Amino acid sequence: MDQSFDVIVVGGGHAGCEAAAAAANLGSKVLLVSMDLSKFAQMSCNPAMGGIGKGQILREIDALGGYSAIVTDKTSIQFRMLNRSKGPAMWSPRAQCDRMLFSAEWRDYLESIPNLFLWQDSVVDLIIEEHAIKGVKTQIGVDFYAKTVILTNGTFLDGKIHIGKTNFAGGRIGEAASYGISATLRNAGFEVGRMKTGTPVRIDGRTVDYSKLVEQPGDEDTSFFSFTTELDNPLSKRSCYTVHTSQAVHDSLRIGFSDSPLFTGIIQGVGPRYCPSIEDKIRTFSTKDSHQLFLEPEGEKTYEMYLNGFSSSLPWNVQMDSLQMISGFESVKILRPGYAIEYDYFQPTQLFHSLETKLVKGLFFAGQINGTTGYEEAAAQGFIAGINAHLAVNSSAPFVLNRDQAYIGVLIDDLVTKGVDEPYRMFTSRAEFRILLRQDNADERLTKMGYTLGLISQERYQKFVQKYQIVDSIEQYIRKTSIDPAVINPFLASLGSAPLSQKRKMIDVLLRPEISIKQLIQVYPEIYSLIPDNYPLKQDLLQIAEIRIKYGGYIEREKVIADKLNRLDHIRINPDFNYSALESLSTEARQKLSRIKPQTIGQARQIPGVSPSDINVLLVYFGR
Repeated sequence: MDQSFDVIVVGGGHAGCEAAAAAANLGSKVLLVSMDLSKFAQMSCNPAMGGIGKGQILREIDALGGYSAIVTDKTSIQFRMLNRSKGPAMWSPRAQCDRMLFSAEWRDYLESIPNLFLWQDSVVDLIIEEHAIKGVKTQIGVDFYAKTVILTNGTFLDGKIHIGKTNFAGGRIGEAASYGISATLRNAGFEVGRMKTGTPVRIDGRTVDYSKLVEQPGDEDTSFFSFTTELDNPLSKRSCYTVHTSQAVHDSLRIGFSDSPLFTGIIQGVGPRYCPSIEDKIRTFSTKDSHQLFLEPEGEKTYEMYLNGFSSSLPWNVQMDSLQMISGFESVKILRPGYAIEYDYFQPTQLFHSLETKLVKGLFFAGQINGTTGYEEAAAQGFIAGINAHLAVNSSAPFVLNRDQAYIGVLIDDLVTKGVDEPYRMFTSRAEFRILLRQDNADERLTKMGYTLGLISQERYQKFVQKYQIVDSIEQYIRKTSIDPAVINPFLASLGSAPLSQKRKMIDVLLRPEISIKQLIQVYPEIYSLIPDNYPLKQDLLQIAEIRIKYGGYIEREKVIADKLNRLDHIRINPDFNYSALESLSTEARQKLSRIKPQTIGQARQIPGVSPSDINVLLVYFGR
C-alpha cells in the first residue's frame, strides 16, 4: 500500500472534510485519517448549520468552492433567514438538517474525489524532523508520510467527558479520546491549553406535549445555502419549538450544583461565554426566573430531539427531574443526558494567517484545536488550511482573505493576531465591514477567487458571470427608467406613500423605505423580462439589485471606511490616555485598554473584547 501523500488530514469532522476535499480538488494526493469513517462531519451538538455570522461563513465557503453548503441543502429539513426585521447586513441563513444524512452525504462527496484516500485509525504521533513535518504514526502501527499535515482533531485530544461526578475519557459520547499528539507538540515548543464545551440532553419527541410549546416553522419562501442549488430536496420539512424554564426548574437544577464538575473545580477548561450550560446561566443570571429553550428535530424521520439551551454537566437524574418540571415535558423521556467535555487546544497566535504553524514547517491546524467553537468556524478553517497545504506542497504563495473581504478573513485574523482566552464564536459584531460582507453577495466577493484557485468550474463561473450581468441590467433599468405619475400614483396611494407631482426616475420611488422591488414589479412587470424565463430563483436576483440600490450609499461609505482604517492603524496613542473617561466605550474595552495600554490604533484593534464600535469611538475622539 502506498504510504506517501502530498497532504495528510487528521480528523474527519467539518474542518477535516473541507480540508481534505479542498486540497484534493486542487490536485494534491490526500489521505484523510479518521477514527470512524461513518461519522464524517458529525453534528455532535445541534443538528443545524448557519445562524448569526455563521451563515455568512457557510455561504463564503460555498462561493469559494467548498461543500458544506451543498451538503446542508441536500439534507435540510427547515430553512430560515434570521434577522429579517433588520438590515441585509444582519440577515443570516440557518438550516435544520438531518444529522445522519448529513454525514452520509459528506462521505459521498469525499468518495467522489479520485485522489482522496480514506484510512480508519487514530493518529498517535507526528513525525517531525528539523522543525518540519514529515508524516504521522497511527495506533495500528502504520507510518504515513506527507509534505504537509493538517490537524483537525476537534474535541478528541486528551478528551474527557463529565456527567456529574462521573467522568471518563472520550472525544464524544461513545467514542474514544486521542492521545499522543498533544505531548509531541508540547515537546516541540507549542503552548497547550484546555477548553470545555458541552452538549444538551437528547429528548424522546414522542413524550413531549407539543400543544404547550410554541411552534417555529421554516420560511415559506424557497431559499438555499449554496449558490449552486436550484431545487429543494425531497425531505419532509419539520418545525422547531420554543419553551421556557421556570423558577421551579432552576431550583431543581440547583440541587445538583454541589455535584457539578463545573462548580467543584473538576473541570479546568474554559467554557464558551456565548453558549453556556444551563447551570452556568442560572448562576450568572441569578435574577432571571426564566430562560428560553429550543426543541429541534434531529432528522426527517427520527423522534430524537435536541434541546438547544439545556447544555449541562449536572448528574443525569438532576437533569431528568428538572426537565419534567418544564411545561410540556411532564412525561418526557430522554435518549441521553447532556454532558461536558474537556479537550486540548493550541493558542492560535502560534499560526500564520495561512494556518500553518510557526514552529513546524508544513504543519497546519484547523478547527477546535485552534480554540474555536462551531461547525462553520471549523469548516472555514479546514477549507483555508486545505488550500494552503496544497499551495505549500507546490511552493506557491499562501491564500489569505482580508477582514474586508470575508467573515473567514475576520475569523482567521482574530485567531492568529488576538489569540483566544475562551472558545471563539463568530458574530456579525466581530466584523468592521458588515455591509460589505453580506450573505447575499458572498459569491460576488469570492467566486472569482475560487475560480482563479481552481476550485470553481468553468461552467459554474460562467453562470456566476451571467447572474451578475442580469443584476447589473436590473439595476441600470431602475436607475435610468422614468415613470409617469399617472401610472404610479394609484399604486403609491394604496401603500400610503406620497404621490409624484412630475416624472421621476424609478430609483427615486424604490429608495422609499416603504417600497420594495417586489411591490414595484406589480406596476412594472417588464422588470421581470430582464431575467431569462428559465432562470431559477429570480427573487434572489431582484433582492440583490434592491440591496445595491437601497443601501448603495452605506456600501460605498463602508468601502471608504475600510480603506481609512487600514491607513489609520498606525495612529499613535498616548500610553497614559485615560480610557475610563470615554463612557461611549464598552466596559470591557475600557478595562482592557487601560490594562494593556496599546501604542497605536492598530494594536488596540487586536485586543480581544475591543469591538469595531469601540475603535470607531477612539477614532472620533482623535478627530479622525
